[in-house]
Amino acid sequence: MTPDPADPPASRARAGWGLRARITALVVAVAALVALIGGLLSVQFVRTALEGQAREQLRTSLTALDDRGDLLVGDALADLVGAGILWAVVPADGSVRGPAARYIDEVMAETLRGGHPVSDTARVWRAPVVLEGVPVGGGGLVLATAEGQINTVTRQLVWRIATALAIGVLVAATAGAWFARQLSGPLTRTAAAADRIARGERGVTVSSGGTIPEVAAVTDALTALDRSLAASEGRQREFLLSISHELRTPLTAIRGYAEGLADGTFHGDAVIRAGEILQAETARLHRFVDDLLELARLEADDFTLDIHPTAPAELLLAVRDAWSATAARHTIAIEVRYDGASGDLRVDVDARRLRQIVDGVVENALRVAPSGSTLTLELTGGAEPALSVRDRGPGLTDEDLARAFDRGVLAARYRGTRPVGSGLGLSIGHRMAARLGLRIEAARPPSGPGTIMTIYLPPAVRVRPT
Repeated sequence: MTPDPADPPASRARAGWGLRARITALVVAVAALVALIGGLLSVQFVRTALEGQAREQLRTSLTALDDRGDLLVGDALADLVGAGILWAVVPADGSVRGPAARYIDEVMAETLRGGHPVSDTARVWRAPVVLEGVPVGGGGLVLATAEGQINTVTRQLVWRIATALAIGVLVAATAGAWFARQLSGPLTRTAAAADRIARGERGVTVSSGGTIPEVAAVTDALTALDRSLAASEGRQREFLLSISHELRTPLTAIRGYAEGLADGTFHGDAVIRAGEILQAETARLHRFVDDLLELARLEADDFTLDIHPTAPAELLLAVRDAWSATAARHTIAIEVRYDGASGDLRVDVDARRLRQIVDGVVENALRVAPSGSTLTLELTGGAEPALSVRDRGPGLTDEDLARAFDRGVLAARYRGTRPVGSGLGLSIGHRMAARLGLRIEAARPPSGPGTIMTIYLPPAVRVRPT
């Protein structure tokens, strides 16, 4: 059955082995494989060593018999050959006699009669029998280990090796289970905390990742994510409350005047006045919606830029001309300042977006600038050219300057005491400057009232050709 996507991850059945079981099984499997390979190699090594040892023992016995000159004397063989060692005599006539005669084939007998020693291993029901023979007269003497002797010793050694390997596997399994628990425990708790965060819970306590740095890094990152989500959602709630407040005021005015017009409350000049108010409030709503759309575009991944050489001096002159009429209605003068060298600067920037930032700063400055004052737009050159807008308004405190570009902060703080906008303009300008690779700062002027907003342009500057 397909799980419901709406169900939290913790409530879904997870098929398959868990991390702890997988790690434990992997460690045990690796340990068992190593033990198996080690055991096989050990058995082969032990078998080879035992055969070599038996061969050396047979050669030693043959040498002892040869030294006494009793190679073909039956009593001497019975006296000198130790328990577990068989013998066979190959006479010159080709007959073979003795307890080890059944291991002597025609090839070995012919080799001895030809005067050559033999050294071989026969297999009897997979039991190795080591054979060592020396020529004597026209025949030879062969000594052999008894059947099963090497296998018996091998089994004893193999049993000891298997016991040691089994203990090693058990220790590996215990260590693997402990390590799996150390690793899976913090991850399981972290996953549970992540599920709680995914369900919308905030302020979740994420347990420490223990002594494993990578797991601790995951828990720390999840804790940071929880805090960031809480802060982001807090800002979103604050922003929605701010939007609700900003929308409610013009909508209330529009509704009131619309109802008055509908029921015939307004007559004569009052109708014209009501229409003017409706137009102004509608324009206010329009600007606010435009700000919201621009903010959404800034936060989108497909925000596009058109970078090309731009003359900042020409941009300031265009801004002055565009806002002169609005400033004149409030008896505010707009002046542009730059020297000859600054006037020839060209910077690589999106001119339309830069103009949008400057327009937003100028609009905000005109809102607080007193009648009869001057609004100064200035361009400075140097390694980092800058555009600045200075008003002669009431200015900002140190706390205001630190949060001047936070969304809605100044609007909420000064609503009712000085003219404010939607609370989005400076935030949009700051975000747009960041997308352009620029920097915008708020400061108090060296002397006199007001505020200076400075936009620092790219350092790559070209001088206009003459």
